[in-house]
Amino acid sequence: MTEAKSILLVEDHADDVFLMKRALKLAGVTSPVFVVGDGEEAVEYLEGTGQFNDRAAYPLPALMFLDLKLPLKSGHEVLEWARRNKALEALTIVVLTTSEEPGDIARSYQLGANSYLVKPPTADEILELAAAFNLSWLGQHKVEPSRLDRHS
Repeated sequence: MTEAKSILLVEDHADDVFLMKRALKLAGVTSPVFVVGDGEEAVEYLEGTGQFNDRAAYPLPALMFLDLKLPLKSGHEVLEWARRNKALEALTIVVLTTSEEPGDIARSYQLGANSYLVKPPTADEILELAAAFNLSWLGQHKVEPSRLDRHS
């Protein structure tokens, strides 16, 4: 990624925001990271409405890390909305959540997630994830078993 491409982190837990931003920085990711704390803010940011109506200050991201368990609008609802929006076709959406539930993984891919990552439990592991993302993040994502068949 280049400096011009921004990242949107959709996360409602301040500790997770701090750890992820720190890990991305330590991993050498130089893209600006914008943070919103709930699903409705994520939609507003992506639409460029409300407090996010200045695209110079709040650029359309190239990548969105999306938690599933969010206030006001769930991550699945945000994902479904984003994938229906033609202007966001190029947006890479990585679900980053604590859920390892097969149903959450399957639904995320059905709704159009590019990848599904389970939040690591420790700060060191978050740093490892961020470093892997910066080098080759696709090696860290969980693939829905039926997708393996389609790509073989």
